[in-house]
Amino acid sequence: MKTMIYSLALAAFVSLASCNNDDPVLTQKDWQGTATYFASTDEQFTTFYKPAVGYVGDPMPFYDPVEQNFKILYLQDFRPNPADTYHPIWGVSTKDLSSYQSLGELIPTGTAAEADAALGTGSTIYNEADKLYYTFYTGHTAKQEVVMMATSSDFKTWTKSKSFYLQGGDYGYSVKDFRDPFVFKGDDGQYHMIISTLQGTKGVLVEFTSSDLKSWAHGGIFMSMMWDRFYECPDIFKMGDWWYLVYSEKMAAVRRVQYFKGHTLDELKACTANNAGVWPDNKEGFLDSRAFYAGKTASDGTNRYIWGWCPTRAGNDNTAVGAAPNEPEWAGNLVAHRIIQHEDGTLSLGNVEGIDKKYSSESSLKVMAKSDNGVSENGSNYVLTGNAYVLFNRLNVCNKLSFTVKTTSKTDKFGFSFVRGTDSEKYYSIIVNPEDGGDNKKLNFEEEGGKGFINGIDGYKFATPANNEYNVTVYTDNSVCVVYINDNVVYTNRIYGLQKNCWSINSYEGTVEVSNVRVNYY
Repeated sequence: MKTMIYSLALAAFVSLASCNNDDPVLTQKDWQGTATYFASTDEQFTTFYKPAVGYVGDPMPFYDPVEQNFKILYLQDFRPNPADTYHPIWGVSTKDLSSYQSLGELIPTGTAAEADAALGTGSTIYNEADKLYYTFYTGHTAKQEVVMMATSSDFKTWTKSKSFYLQGGDYGYSVKDFRDPFVFKGDDGQYHMIISTLQGTKGVLVEFTSSDLKSWAHGGIFMSMMWDRFYECPDIFKMGDWWYLVYSEKMAAVRRVQYFKGHTLDELKACTANNAGVWPDNKEGFLDSRAFYAGKTASDGTNRYIWGWCPTRAGNDNTAVGAAPNEPEWAGNLVAHRIIQHEDGTLSLGNVEGIDKKYSSESSLKVMAKSDNGVSENGSNYVLTGNAYVLFNRLNVCNKLSFTVKTTSKTDKFGFSFVRGTDSEKYYSIIVNPEDGGDNKKLNFEEEGGKGFINGIDGYKFATPANNEYNVTVYTDNSVCVVYINDNVVYTNRIYGLQKNCWSINSYEGTVEVSNVRVNYY
């Protein structure tokens, strides 16, 4: 079990036993009894995976029907990477997504003179006919991108094909942008490969088909991309009666994971025909915040999950989120969510049972400070009115926070803060902000006492609950923080210094009732 160990906090102080005794007595400081800011740093990540060296880029999840576990291949980002040969494909495996076992390097880069001097994302599929795993991936150089293939019989030793080689120029597509192959099996029994590329200046997803994963026929444009967008990391799957495309929007102003849906593949393709923009829901298909990117999915036949990476921040600056026109730092920690399909076919993301069960120990909860006005307590329940807050005792390294907020009206505004001490001049808040006269809400990120609202890391709009009740669950592992609300909203972010510091629940406008506050850890 992982517990709080604060070596700096166990500082001893000297006191005189009596006025006639000059011998010092060492007494441990009551660390949990303090509420001042502590300069905590990241330790080993144990839920949201990060390799011992470097970071996770562009995950390629795959459910292995042979070993009956999930294997997530990813682009290994070393920082610094070699100049020409970078991003080899590494991997991890997991049964329940609560912890990962490293598989090390699986597919190395080529030499600087080869087409796969650097590697880009792709996908893996198992062929029962020849008992082989096939991974299709992107070969990248400064001059071109091509689709390549490697096979393995044991998922340990991989052999690159010397004959398989798809390049966009052979089919009238871009030479430099021809990447991110995704392979799935259609209802027609054929294998379909979707590739992100350009036709002229227009972004398109193109299709190739095969019966054996070896010989592929060009099938033309599968789906156009709207306006001047570019859809990276495409992932197509069928769930129930619906087909879905999950993709990552490259445009800096958007840069999020989104989806389209259709009852058939043809209906799915038509979502973007003639820049139509047939969005799957009222939030343009957004699935998470800007701090969850390159999301792709895999299913064990019961649940489907999505994995993406949560970026690091330059200089460990919580406000350096890469708002347009800048980009966030590339690669970070591996974050997973469970995909929830609603009756109308719309999707949202929820918590993962394996991760939830991991936070099995409960921390004691203590109020360390509160605003002078606007707070009333009744046991572990709180009523906050106007600009008010309740500050709770220090968190552990890995935490699960859960609480319920009941607002009085749809325009009430509340949130919760991290990296907050009684002496903090600034701290970091996730705020449930009323939009459109309160009919909708949106999660915003603010540096209170500093820059205020941080552009580029706010969430998406969601309908205000009819009962004005918000069931909030937050999972943290060091600086990675994932928020779920009502099985309908997810918000991933990175907040440095979150661990080992106090946290608060806040009211900004109106009156809110807070109940069922619990903190768990492992």
